Amino acid sequence: MFDFIIVGAGLSGVTFANILQQHQKSFCLIADNSQVASHIADGVYNPVVLKRFTPIWRSAETMLAAQQFYTQVQNNTHTSFTYPMSVLRKFTSVEEQNNWFTASDKPLLSPYLSTALVSPTNPAVPAPYLLGEVLHTGRMDVNAYLTTCLTRWQAEGFFYPKTFDYQSLQVFNTHVAYQGVEARHIVFCEGCGISKNPFFSTLPMRPCKGETLTFSAPSLQLQHILKSDGSVVPLGGDLYTVGGIYHPEDLEETITHQARLTLIEKLQQMITCPFEIISHQAALRPTVADRRPLVGAHPLHPTLWVLNGLGTRGVLNAPYCAQVLYEAVYEGKPIPPEMCVTRFKKRLSSV
Repeated sequence: MFDFIIVGAGLSGVTFANILQQHQKSFCLIADNSQVASHIADGVYNPVVLKRFTPIWRSAETMLAAQQFYTQVQNNTHTSFTYPMSVLRKFTSVEEQNNWFTASDKPLLSPYLSTALVSPTNPAVPAPYLLGEVLHTGRMDVNAYLTTCLTRWQAEGFFYPKTFDYQSLQVFNTHVAYQGVEARHIVFCEGCGISKNPFFSTLPMRPCKGETLTFSAPSLQLQHILKSDGSVVPLGGDLYTVGGIYHPEDLEETITHQARLTLIEKLQQMITCPFEIISHQAALRPTVADRRPLVGAHPLHPTLWVLNGLGTRGVLNAPYCAQVLYEAVYEGKPIPPEMCVTRFKKRLSSV
């Protein structure tokens, strides 16, 4: 009997599997790769909302958990997939500079917002009002992280690349059974695919479509993440991504011509050197109506758990939320109410 069956192999599922493995718990992971948001994410980790100069939700806890977790996984797998680099926020006015300095005095933001403004040294990045530097930030190669873990687990017989069949799941008070496999618990980490889950489909998911472009710019030579009306993220070599397009009403995972034009326009406002578009990506991010993760057990079925709704900051949220789930299951610690799935108990009790 396994300790857990994990359904879904994006950031939440793979991160929880690693947490289980670190505590010598057994699992089998089932996923068909139908949810691609994690695989095409730019992987930026940044605890500051730079549009409003405010800290993200539980910034201190998520930053600490992410740093410790990813360091341990990299050490265990003898790989590197995190790349520390500053975020440079391009100012468009003196007023934005003043707002930056005001924010940098706040206790939650002072460790991250440098009070020394950065003068532009890259001729391809004009910044007449200078730039603000966000510290302790960087990028994670999410696809490398997921592929490294899943390849190893598939070879070890723990990962099954198959579509999960809800009709084959038998739920008991003490365990679950699925196609000849038994486990003490099952956790659903399906991203937007949770809409097809008969146990958790009533949760108020609000998928948000995002689109990005990957481009080549040999003369850009950007060593930082550039943030303005959009963001440019170095991927290594001469490759970068530009993002910042969201379509909350469009729930099709298809690229759009209008988004391509908008992203190119944003890019042209941030850099002045030549570039070539390499690819165009689109995905649905699993966000929740109240913008908080979904963590906890089903109120009617104590062996069924959910870990979902990590939103646009999945790289930071995943380790913290996975650790909270582990401690709830094995140490009996309460889940913070703003992220506990019981805040939607009425919806789940109707299933």
